Amino acid sequence: MTAPDSISLRPIGYVRSPVTEPVDEGWGSVESTVVIEPAYRHGLRGLEGFSHVLIVTFLDRASFDPSRHLVRRPRGLAEMPELGIFAQRAKDRPNPLGITAVPLLGVDATGVPVCGLDAIDGTPVLDL
Repeated sequence: MTAPDSISLRPIGYVRSPVTEPVDEGWGSVESTVVIEPAYRHGLRGLEGFSHVLIVTFLDRASFDPSRHLVRRPRGLAEMPELGIFAQRAKDRPNPLGITAVPLLGVDATGVPVCGLDAIDGTPVLDL
């Protein structure tokens, strides 16, 4: 089997967050909402019964430069050892996907309020 050269994905929604610039820490108390596109909103039925939700995002403002990001010190801290990208959380990855499990604050008519999602305002959401 040969892997495809490209993969096509469509956002099911977007993040609405008070955070508008990328930051490396401090996400734990951030409350945001995943606003779901109208065509997918019926798919939220039953989600309110869960305590957490796994959110898959496309990190559309990240960029990957192998010479800078393949091996680096987490958060750029000199006291941290150099680690490969696959051994750390970082936005600049070979494929800019974010996957975060967050507490579910509720489900409403347009989306999903959550706490602790490490995605800035406008980030495309690929799946829940």
